[in-house]
Amino acid sequence: MVDIDFSARISSLSATLASITDVLDVDAARREIAELEKKASDPGLWDDQERAQQVTSRLSFLQNEVRRVETLRSRLDDVLVLHELAEAESDSGAAAEAESELTELAGEIAEMEVRTLLSGIYDQRGALVHVHSGAGGVDAADWAQMLLRMYTRYCERHGWKHEVLDVSYAEEAGIKSATFQVEAPYAYGTLSVEQGTHRLVRISPFDNQGRRQTSFARIEVLPITEQTDHIDIPESDIRVDVFRSSGPGGQSVNTTDSAVRITHEPTGIVVSCQNEKSQIQNRAAAMRVLQSRLLELRRQEEKAEMDALKGDASGSWGDQMRSYVLHPYQMVKDLRTGTETGNTANVLDGEIDDFVESGIRWRRTETVPE
Repeated sequence: MVDIDFSARISSLSATLASITDVLDVDAARREIAELEKKASDPGLWDDQERAQQVTSRLSFLQNEVRRVETLRSRLDDVLVLHELAEAESDSGAAAEAESELTELAGEIAEMEVRTLLSGIYDQRGALVHVHSGAGGVDAADWAQMLLRMYTRYCERHGWKHEVLDVSYAEEAGIKSATFQVEAPYAYGTLSVEQGTHRLVRISPFDNQGRRQTSFARIEVLPITEQTDHIDIPESDIRVDVFRSSGPGGQSVNTTDSAVRITHEPTGIVVSCQNEKSQIQNRAAAMRVLQSRLLELRRQEEKAEMDALKGDASGSWGDQMRSYVLHPYQMVKDLRTGTETGNTANVLDGEIDDFVESGIRWRRTETVPE
């Protein structure tokens, strides 16, 4: 007897994967791969390192995208055969294996479908994430540290390479601010929907009267700059200060002036890095952060110009974007999409995929031209 429900799910996933293939234009990607492979095999390619980096990076990205689509298609075909064999032989073990594989495939195809919605100019890049404590005193500083952990746990769950570049610790508990970078394809496009103000309501662990406290923290997400961005920063425009690292760390922390603070005089932007062991490494990391901030500033200026031309006065879609309530009930709710859950512990441990996915879909509907 044919399992109609299983077959229908296979058909639905197959149609979704076909749509993904069309959006990604896999045939065109294969042709571009062939052209890039010819360029990559040219012995003189590395005479121009910037161009070589562009070619090899693009080649690797396209190969991974095409390979992923082909693998998903192959697995979808295989799971159908496995299920048919399980039914023909009344093999409950094989049937359970097919069901498990189909569930896993559904998740991976849904994730890739969301990826097709990330078509912004910087969406494919890595991300720089800044966490800032807001109103709420020591509770807000503690809340900022909780958010830092939530996002680093999210990165760990997805196998994304990430590194904390700078942390400014608060006096009593928590952090005033932190910056970390995520090096993974589409990290910026994915995490940019988390930008905005996050509100926490809970019984304050710092209030001896056990009163309820509302705290705020802000998330800012920037794309990592590349050499091709060409943001010129004259040495005369920056002031570099060195200081001793603070907070927990290894033997070099608090013993040498290795931390670096860079002030961009024309804009007043200040960035710092104290994560690396040497002053040279910290300066290089801080310059990368400054590049990203200037790139974002340029993007905002360009967007403001476009909004002015279109008469679009809306520019703060992500400001007050999510509420986390731990008392008197348990709930996390996204104020833009309506997505919510009562499992606050899992969310704070980095399980925010539903919120991220719904945010990406919501942003897509908000930016589609009328």
